[in-house]
Amino acid sequence: MSKLKKLSNIIRLLLKKPYLLNLILEQNEAYEGILEKHNFSKGLPVTSFHELINDSKIQISPYAMAEGGSMVTDISLLKILAGQYKGNAVFFEIGTWRGETTANIASLVKECFTLNLSTEQLKAYGLPETYLKQQDLYSKNISNITHLKGDSTTFDFSPYYGKCDLVFVDGDHHFESVKKDTETAFKLLKNENSRIVWHDYAFHPGKIRNEVFAGILEGTPKEYHQNLYHVSNTMSAIFTRQPLPTTTMQQIIENKLYFHINISSNINQQ
Repeated sequence: MSKLKKLSNIIRLLLKKPYLLNLILEQNEAYEGILEKHNFSKGLPVTSFHELINDSKIQISPYAMAEGGSMVTDISLLKILAGQYKGNAVFFEIGTWRGETTANIASLVKECFTLNLSTEQLKAYGLPETYLKQQDLYSKNISNITHLKGDSTTFDFSPYYGKCDLVFVDGDHHFESVKKDTETAFKLLKNENSRIVWHDYAFHPGKIRNEVFAGILEGTPKEYHQNLYHVSNTMSAIFTRQPLPTTTMQQIIENKLYFHINISSNINQQ
């Protein structure tokens, strides 16, 4: 089911039955046992966003500023990582909607692949025509982006194994799906310089999303757990073999980092 569909269902249920909020909180707690089993009950070590961006100036365009999207810092993180490959990278995104993330990455890499449910599968979930029209909105006319269609739990990824430099996992956020997508992501990696970024590791930069985190841990080979980090000021986790300085997560961030943001808008005529 799409993230937007799930979100709308959850909001309707909470408005009708506010007590269900307790069930959501309990569900987040239900995965604490998996985190403890892997000795990550306090979350991943946190590396500073500033450590990775290193004073670079990043432009985010397009950016919808609408539901179902990533934070500006999440897309900025991906652009920083993609840019480090000097135009030679292959980028693979598992899970998309409007295509704004891939559209932001495309000019920095050699080739992009992005996988999402087909129109028929989306219709089967009862999604409205307005939602379907948003599919691949920003990415569909970019020449180095290949749009793949299918369910990531059953899709044949084998043609892409060992060919990707940067993998972005942002599909279904249930535990089993995250675990499967994580296992797939490691098969896609090209070499020791390849990275994985998971979106929605956290509900917000100070609150772990346990179900997603548990799926990441279960899907990541144990020897690579030491290479997992949460990037501060984002909702993203990252796998990298590059050692990074870290701190521990704080629910209320003592924020010494700040950003300069310039905003302009345009109408998409596509």
